[in-house]
Amino acid sequence: MPHSIIHGDACFAYFNKSGASPLTSELLIVCSIITVDIGIINRMLNLLGEVGPMDEFSAHKLEPALTLSARRTAVLIVDMLNDFCKPGGAMVLPGYERLLLPQQTVIDAARRSGATVIFVVDAHRQNVRRDREFLKRTPHCIENSWGAKVIDELGARPDDLFVIKRRYSAFFNTDLDLTLRDLEIDALIVMGVVTNICVRSTVHDAFFLGYKVIVPEDCVAATGPREQESSLYDIATHFGAVSDSRGVAAGLVERIAIENRIAA
Repeated sequence: MPHSIIHGDACFAYFNKSGASPLTSELLIVCSIITVDIGIINRMLNLLGEVGPMDEFSAHKLEPALTLSARRTAVLIVDMLNDFCKPGGAMVLPGYERLLLPQQTVIDAARRSGATVIFVVDAHRQNVRRDREFLKRTPHCIENSWGAKVIDELGARPDDLFVIKRRYSAFFNTDLDLTLRDLEIDALIVMGVVTNICVRSTVHDAFFLGYKVIVPEDCVAATGPREQESSLYDIATHFGAVSDSRGVAAGLVERIAIENRIAA
C-alpha cells in the first residue's frame, strides 16, 4: 500500500481494512496520540509478527535449491499484447510500463545465456459460435489484429518461439508442452499479465506437467494488490518459486542459485 498520513482514530479504520490481527496496546497508544505514516505502521506490525506470517498449512513445504541450466530453461512471456497494455486496447491493465525494464532484463539475460525465449500470444478466432473466454470477458485479442500483437518494447525476434492460446493457460490445448519437451526444457521462467489469471493458470499447468517454475515478481502484474500478493504467495508455497528480475538474470548468466523470496 502506498504511504499516506493518517491520524488518531483513523488508524483503527486502516487496521480494520487491512485485516491486521488485534494490535498490542503499545501500538494502539501510538495510533491514538500521533500522526502516523502507514509505511511505518506496516514495518512496526512486521516487527511484531502481526503481518504476513506464513500460514500453518503452507509452512509444510520443501525448498530445494534452484540452479538454472540455460540450455534447459525457457522464458515464457505471457500476453504482453497491445490489447492488454496499450491505450486503445480492448482490455487494458494499467501500469504495464513498470514491467518493461525488469522484463527486458530477463529477456536480455536469456539471450546472452542461450535460454529459449517464448512469447505466449492470446489470439481468438473470429466468428466462432462460442469462445469460452468471451462468455466471461469482453472480446479481445482477435487473431491477426493489432490487439493480438506483442508490444514493440519487448523486441520480439523472428527466431523467438510463439505459442498461440485461446484459453487462460498457455498449456491448454496448445503445443507448448510438446515444444518444450522437444527442446529438452525442464525449467520455466514465467512473466507477463495477468498474474492472477493467465500467468497463474500457466504456472499451475507447468507444475502439474513436471516443470520447475520461477516467477519474477517485478515482471508480472495483477488486477490489484490483493490479487498480486495472494497469487505470488500461493505460487511460492505450492507451485514454484518467486524471485525478481535481477535474481533470475543472475541465475541465467552466472548460474547463481535462485532464492524463493516469499516462501524463504
